[in-house]
Amino acid sequence: MIKLIILDRDGVINEDSPSYIRSPKEWGAIPGSLEAIAKLNRGGYKVAVATNQSGIARGYYSLETLDAIHQKMLDETKAAGGEIAKIFFCPHGPEDNCECRKPKSGLLLQAAKHFEIDPSEILMIGDSMRDILAAKNCGAKAIFVNSSNKTKDMLEAKKSGISVYADLAQAADSILQ
Repeated sequence: MIKLIILDRDGVINEDSPSYIRSPKEWGAIPGSLEAIAKLNRGGYKVAVATNQSGIARGYYSLETLDAIHQKMLDETKAAGGEIAKIFFCPHGPEDNCECRKPKSGLLLQAAKHFEIDPSEILMIGDSMRDILAAKNCGAKAIFVNSSNKTKDMLEAKKSGISVYADLAQAADSILQ
């Protein structure tokens, strides 16, 4: 039984950018995503976020800026009637070979420990195969949303039997049916 839904941030909750979201001003919710979080909350689900944020390691923004971006996301989610229970993030770059950077499962395992649940009780919703693999690698379930139009990843997700939806709003409607 799913007790916790973990969302990737960029491309699932907010619009993604190839040059990184570097300030609160650049953060903008994907239409319907914040309302989808509120619906999931009303349906009895805790919602958390697990996000790779290598822009910190690359020097594109500071931890303080990331905190401000996340505060904007939390405030806008609350204004839409929803709640993000916790944000887990990896500040490392790909070359750091850390355990928390997706596709490794460290962030999901941190979430399982924090919420005192088994990883099998987690549903990860992401827009890349990194997200899907992070879930598979720890026994969590996964859903792919194609809101950032990553066709190659979407096709790979479908091929591996993962449910695919257009965006978080569509995924939430399916979960709640």
